[in-house]
Amino acid sequence: MTFSFREYGTFSGPGAEYKFRESDDFTNIFEGPTFNLDDVSMVLLSTPSDYVYLHLDGTSTANVSLERSTGPITQFFVDATTSYFNGNVTIDQNLNILGTLNVIGAITGTTITQMNASIQTAMSLPAKPFDIPHPSKPETHRLRYISLEGPEIAVYFRGKLENTNVIELPEYWKDLIHSESISVNLTPYGDYQELYVEKIILGQQIIVRNRESELTNCYFTVYAERKDMEKLIVEYEGSSLKDYPGQDWLNLR
Repeated sequence: MTFSFREYGTFSGPGAEYKFRESDDFTNIFEGPTFNLDDVSMVLLSTPSDYVYLHLDGTSTANVSLERSTGPITQFFVDATTSYFNGNVTIDQNLNILGTLNVIGAITGTTITQMNASIQTAMSLPAKPFDIPHPSKPETHRLRYISLEGPEIAVYFRGKLENTNVIELPEYWKDLIHSESISVNLTPYGDYQELYVEKIILGQQIIVRNRESELTNCYFTVYAERKDMEKLIVEYEGSSLKDYPGQDWLNLR
């Protein structure tokens, strides 16, 4: 490995003076105190007052630091096919992931609905809750909801009709759901109206009528099965989640 420097000369680093000679690609001559554990083991020099050094902590070889003489390193870039850390890694600020996150093990922490288990463990629960501090009662109370579950991979859309007969479904539903799987619940408000679904148009509009053929006032809930995913296999033979015979979209295998 060859190191080259834009400027040459002697400068003072931690524990000693270091001399870089223009006649050499890299020369590190320790002048001054004896080389101790807190001295520099590698120096990348920009100017005699601006350099980055890799050094020990002064007491043992257990801790190694990469520091800059003039303040924080703006960017530390590693261009490698694979980078491996054997041990715990602490990130003091944000973690930005530009690719796929593959987790082997547990995801813990209070920011993920206070889950203290892995994804597989969470999926194995008899019901999937979210559990949060109670929004209205004192700090000694909590609120728990259980997720809506069923034997299909479904979505829902709900709302309220006021003096109209048309439920406008989200535009993207035409690409998201099987139109033939749509089901509708209607609840009149104001007065009894004998509501019914007259027809569903291209999975985009639902026409609602009443006996008098007047404009309707009602609450509605629409359910439909997603078509962008493989149909759910509700019952299968196996002893763990890894035995699921269908599409493994959670990468549990």
